[in-house]
Amino acid sequence: MSHPLRQHRDSRGVLTLTLNRPEVHNAFGDELIAQLSTVLQETRDDPAIRAIVLTGAGKSFSAGADMNWMRGMAAASAGENEQDALRLARMLRQLNYHPKPVIARINGAAMGGGVGLVACCDLTVASTDARFALSEVRLGLVPAVISPYVFRRIGEGHARRYFLSGERFDAARAQAIGLVQDVVAAESLDTAVEARLDDLLRGGPEALGHAKELVFAAAGQDLERQRRIDHDNARLIARLRVSAEGQEGLGAFLDKRTAQWMNQEDAKDG
Repeated sequence: MSHPLRQHRDSRGVLTLTLNRPEVHNAFGDELIAQLSTVLQETRDDPAIRAIVLTGAGKSFSAGADMNWMRGMAAASAGENEQDALRLARMLRQLNYHPKPVIARINGAAMGGGVGLVACCDLTVASTDARFALSEVRLGLVPAVISPYVFRRIGEGHARRYFLSGERFDAARAQAIGLVQDVVAAESLDTAVEARLDDLLRGGPEALGHAKELVFAAAGQDLERQRRIDHDNARLIARLRVSAEGQEGLGAFLDKRTAQWMNQEDAKDG
């Protein structure tokens, strides 16, 4: 059985973390979240690590939540859902506030929680093949846990559109709204990532960490404030998952049917 998270460290101290579930478009469940969280925690103070690259195996970056994980959460209590959301929130905090620079190598689709992963990285390089969506409302839910990071990237105006519409958008649009910084042809993705790594490795390791702290301080962000936000958002998503609308939305998605709030014309358009 393949490992859900592949790790490779090169001679320069670049750690590449590859979400390794290509058969489900690198969707994440409990095991992948736990492994990514552990690696991020263990590498915080490792002087041998200079930079991290996060990417996906196969044709996708990450499809967000795994269907079996979603099925389990649909049947879980509000308390269990809250604890589940807090585990995801912890992993995203560790990624966002990691003292090492992190590059997202976006090789394909990033949906839902996958967009959250992108938003937590410092540098973001996407293939022209990449597609994005924040489609939680179509399940009767909201992008609660990832919302602070995505909001900071795209701003209120774009968040009000994409949090509500659930529509898909391409890499060019993702760049225009600030979600990703660089967009290149698929065959040039590795070259572009290497160029960004070259820039980073020219900086002093301690200076890079302090530079990230400067950005967070200027934006009024810190870990304690983020933890409080995460607890509020975890309670919100837990409440929505067990609500009548959330149960109907998740059930419709898992059963591959139209949610009751949609008429047939809506379903055809969606």
